[in-house]
Order: sequence, then C-alpha cells, then structure tokens
Amino acid sequence: MKIIAGPCVIESEELLREVAQELVRIKNTYDVAVYFKASFDKANRTSLSSFRGPGIEQGIAMLESIREEFGLPITTDFHSAEQIIEHGHRVDIVQIPAFLCRQTDMLIAAGKTGKTVNIKKAQFLNAEKMKYAVDKVKSTGNQNVWLTERGTLYGPSELVVDFRNIQKLSA
Repeated sequence: MKIIAGPCVIESEELLREVAQELVRIKNTYDVAVYFKASFDKANRTSLSSFRGPGIEQGIAMLESIREEFGLPITTDFHSAEQIIEHGHRVDIVQIPAFLCRQTDMLIAAGKTGKTVNIKKAQFLNAEKMKYAVDKVKSTGNQNVWLTERGTLYGPSELVVDFRNIQKLSA
C-alpha cells in the first residue's frame, strides 16, 4: 500500500515537520510506504486573496529538508512543463494536478525526468480516458506512472468518488 499525504499547501516549516513526524509514525506502525506531499503554489484557489504558498524555490527547498530529516520521499504538484524541466529532478515523484492531466508538454517533461509520475485523474474524465495521459508519459521511455482517483463530477458541484475507478485505473 502507498499513502501520499501532507498539508494541502506549504504554510510553514513547523507545520511540515509536525505532519512529517506523524506520517513517519504511521509508516512505522502500519508498515506502509508513505510519500510526503505539499504544494509550493496552490494556483487554483477560489479567492484571489487566498494564500497560495511560498513559491517554487523556497517550497521545494522546504520539502527537500523534510526528505532529509525524516527520510520520506517527497512530491508536489507542478503547473507547467518549464517548472518540471527546471525542478522535477528535486522531487521523488513528479505530480500532475487533475486539471492539467491532459497537458502533453507537461506529461512529456515529467516522463523525461525518469522519476515516478503521479497523474491525478481529472474530475471531468472517466477512468478509461486516463490511458492517453499514461501513454504520453510512457512515450518517453519512462514506465513509472501512477494514477490517483480524484472523483467524478455529476452536475456543477457534485463530486463523487466511484471506487470502481480504482480498479479501472490500475488495469
């Protein structure tokens, strides 16, 4: 079993350390693989005035310190191919946000890092359509692709997780 967990956005080093300490406890108690995730920039906030994070340089440096101190592999969402090209080598897993899961340039750049690529399934796609995102990453020779179920939209604001998708995504 794999768990990807952490605070939604990087708010402070203290919060990162507190969450990492708990994740190490869970990892050791239940003998599961734990990957630490937090966003350096939450670019999709509803409000223009919402806190977005410390930015890519400081944010990834903070994640790297969590990896070093706690021994947890790290991941974060990237928002452009350029970010992946410049910083993808610094994380253990390159994560593609759900709303960007079909962006060819990002998927190719992520694949070229040689890192595991975790693609979040967009809420507007069915599980079967994720094959095309996976194929884009694998076209680079990188076969290390994970998919994360993010639910499906039914109507303008009804998000439902269809657990049958988990089996479909792992096929």
